[in-house]
Amino acid sequence: MGRYILKRLVYMVLVFILLTFVLYSFYQLMPVNRAYQDAKNDVSTMKRLTEEEKKHKFDELYEMYQRKYGTDVPEVWKRYLRWLGVYPNYYGEYKGLLTGDVGYSYDHRMDVIKLVGPYIRNSFLIGLFTQIAVLGVTIPLGIKCAVKKNSRFDHGVQIFSLFGYSTPSFITYIIFIVLFCSILKIFPVSGMKTAGTNYTGMKAVLDTLWHIALPTICLIYSNLAGTTRICRASMIDALSLDCIRTARAKGLTEKSVIYSHAWRNAIIPMVSIIVGSFFATISGAMILETMFGFKGMGLLMLNAARNADYDLIMFLEVMYTFLGLFSNLVIDLTYGLVDPRVRISK
Repeated sequence: MGRYILKRLVYMVLVFILLTFVLYSFYQLMPVNRAYQDAKNDVSTMKRLTEEEKKHKFDELYEMYQRKYGTDVPEVWKRYLRWLGVYPNYYGEYKGLLTGDVGYSYDHRMDVIKLVGPYIRNSFLIGLFTQIAVLGVTIPLGIKCAVKKNSRFDHGVQIFSLFGYSTPSFITYIIFIVLFCSILKIFPVSGMKTAGTNYTGMKAVLDTLWHIALPTICLIYSNLAGTTRICRASMIDALSLDCIRTARAKGLTEKSVIYSHAWRNAIIPMVSIIVGSFFATISGAMILETMFGFKGMGLLMLNAARNADYDLIMFLEVMYTFLGLFSNLVIDLTYGLVDPRVRISK
């Protein structure tokens, strides 16, 4: 297992370098130049200089910022290594992704590394609550539907899940907003906290939970249908295995057959769905976060694209690359945990 994890980590590093190099190469083709922008901003504050002096000062500042950001060389691979933080810049300094210097957001007027923290926390928070609730509801539903196959309960759940599965997510969000915010007035329409308040401690926590409750419910409903149907199908296949018939022939209780034998076989196909959907939620639900004004990764990425905030876009793309690689590793390792028959090859 240790050797396998080490091999996968090496594989992840190689793929990460390849993908980020491709992204960085495309990034260099975009109409953005941090050194030019910073030099232009500095010169614009120098009111007493003549046009000739401003031009000369701009050239000096532009060269200085290029050396500072590591873009004073024409070779893309050298720029990439400097951006990564493993190759020194003109001054012999190592500044880049690995050192925490990932650029500046001109739209938010702050360093990217300081900006993304709260957005990642918010997306992680709603993703965690969503997955816990989805698993707590879909697994018992899927198991019961499989055990009571073709019953009224099974048909009712299938119709309900099919309705939720076929409805576009933005339509679902609008219906929930109208129902819970306008008609029942249980939850706020948008935002992360009550306007005009400055709560601390437990009041702040409860206020945040109140605001993220409806977005979480929307995500739960959107994921409920697909996960329930997959769980049901997996349980039906597991209940038809020879080992299940053998367990029943031995006189084991139905509860033991379902939860100790059938469920262990049914959970294997669901691992990739469960883990993958969790990391997908962390990456941000762009439509949901836009409609609810939820400050998560999806809304941050959308605003960065709208405002051409290229340093922020590049860092978010790097984060998505890492989450994708890491989620695949977690899925493979989870297979071996949920079923001892799954052995990692050497």
